Amino acid sequence: MGILSNAYRQAMIGAGLMAAEAHAASEPAAPAAGATTASFRESAGATVDADDASWTRLTGRSEKDLDPLTQQRANKLAQHLWQSNPLANRLIELPLAYLLGKGVKLRAADAEAQTTLDRHWRDCINAWPIKLPKRIRELSLFGEQCWPAFTGGNGFVRIGYLDPVRIGTVVMDPDNGEQPIGIVTKTDGRGNAKRYRCIVNGPESVFTERTQEIRKTFTDGDCFYFRINDLCNGQRGRGDLVPLLDWLDAYDEFLFGEMDRADFMRAFVWDVELTGADQTEVDRRAQQIQAPRPGAVRVHNENEKWNAVAPELQAGDGSIAARLFRNQILGGNTLPEHWYGGAADVNRATGESMAEPTEKAFEMRQAYLGHMLVEVATYVLRARWGALDGRDLTEDEQVVIDGLGVEWPEMTTKDTTRYATALQQVITAAADAMDAGLVSEKTALTIIAALAAQLGVDIDVEAELKAAKADLAARGGSAKDLLKAPPLPPDAAGDGDDAVATDVPDAEAVPAG
Repeated sequence: MGILSNAYRQAMIGAGLMAAEAHAASEPAAPAAGATTASFRESAGATVDADDASWTRLTGRSEKDLDPLTQQRANKLAQHLWQSNPLANRLIELPLAYLLGKGVKLRAADAEAQTTLDRHWRDCINAWPIKLPKRIRELSLFGEQCWPAFTGGNGFVRIGYLDPVRIGTVVMDPDNGEQPIGIVTKTDGRGNAKRYRCIVNGPESVFTERTQEIRKTFTDGDCFYFRINDLCNGQRGRGDLVPLLDWLDAYDEFLFGEMDRADFMRAFVWDVELTGADQTEVDRRAQQIQAPRPGAVRVHNENEKWNAVAPELQAGDGSIAARLFRNQILGGNTLPEHWYGGAADVNRATGESMAEPTEKAFEMRQAYLGHMLVEVATYVLRARWGALDGRDLTEDEQVVIDGLGVEWPEMTTKDTTRYATALQQVITAAADAMDAGLVSEKTALTIIAALAAQLGVDIDVEAELKAAKADLAARGGSAKDLLKAPPLPPDAAGDGDDAVATDVPDAEAVPAG
């Protein structure tokens, strides 16, 4: 069994749960004669507060989540491996570097909204440029993040942090099993638990009346709750390393074993053979012999032979097994082998093609991180506008919210040479197809826009067509010239007297000599 399953079994034994299950499954023994009997009732579940009806999951415990003991153990193991295992560390840090390498920034089309977001982003407590990488790292390690939000009287929002280890219960909407509505922390030393209401950027009327009543019981503030690697009706997220914990541990054990084997392979002993000596002579000589130091002189007669004997373990090449373990782990995390030093059989072409699935996985994670940041930005603006009381946003406010986005760093540096060459060919082909009446102007520009996107240029086809036609009209062109190069001016055509440079002096005007 793996380290995660073993830990879970040990935790169950420590808590006495397995003994309770065995007792419940066995037949009760008959009491001895004259012995007094007393009723015995086994407890089930746990109560953290007297009014547990106000926070207990109404949808029941989901069987699609890890057991709390297992989840807690998985989080501890993930943190430990990230700190001690180089491969586990790279599985977390490499995607983080690709996603946040040069930092991100919130963008709003409205100048006043942009100022509000910039102040929130650079605030001394929020300090997003410093804290965001740490939070995304923990999201990958633990599978969830909980950020309490604190709003001042002036509508300024500061974001806090709740350690995922302290999350006791995620309360789900009883009428919508995939929507978290509240977080209940584990009890502290005094038996107190915090209750945070999960932030939903909308009025409370989006919930049913029953759910609204439950949400009113979360009186310790509002919080953002995000999770990854979860299922629709699961309450908790899972870290990226959870499926790989046992494999990472096995890889560690294997490498330590290879290190021990290397030490054994370098070891040797001196074998001394004494010819014609009895046991007494052998014992006496054994007490006298000392291993010679490097450069020492050893003198003996023909009856004594010395040989350095090294072990022959007949062990195969460990690199093959190491690669097998490593590829199992890297493949499970959608990372190509050559990203971790295994580039012996990889050239540039295969390296680029092998990286494509990894980039797609990163883009999916980036999309979710963008959702997280836009949710925070939306809450910040709603607080600034005084719209946290449940009022509907005005039309202008909604336009600002709809225009929110995240400016990401370039994930990878692409070879644009082939795209630039292909773009020229595509433009020519699209123009020919349009002249032949096979495609419309919009379709032709859509084809060009698809290739331009590979160069990092996003083209709005409708707006670009309108602007292009306006430019053509200003130059005296027509719609059929939309995808063709503009005609050269007469002076540059080279087909008339106008092509002769006028600043060359007349031959007759040149003085003789």
